Amino acid sequence: MTHPATGPAAQEITARLTAALAPSKLDVINDSAKHRGHMGDDGSGESHFTVVIESAAFAGKSRLERQRMVNRALGDIMVERVHALAIRATAPGE
Repeated sequence: MTHPATGPAAQEITARLTAALAPSKLDVINDSAKHRGHMGDDGSGESHFTVVIESAAFAGKSRLERQRMVNRALGDIMVERVHALAIRATAPGE
């Protein structure tokens, strides 16, 4: 089940992960309010996220490999628009 993301950065994260990893579950959670005024808060309200993703593409992959797959799928958004990203990546059945 995929939950709709709000805000342009969250929507872009959702679109890129969906296109690259065909997740069976995807939640893009905006944690930015918890970091307001801290380093990396650019005032956009979209600087810190948690991604909870389940994809068959992760089967047999290590935690590090899964994180790299997510970061590759997100590409330049991680440099240009997102300061911090927490990733919880699983394969179906885990």
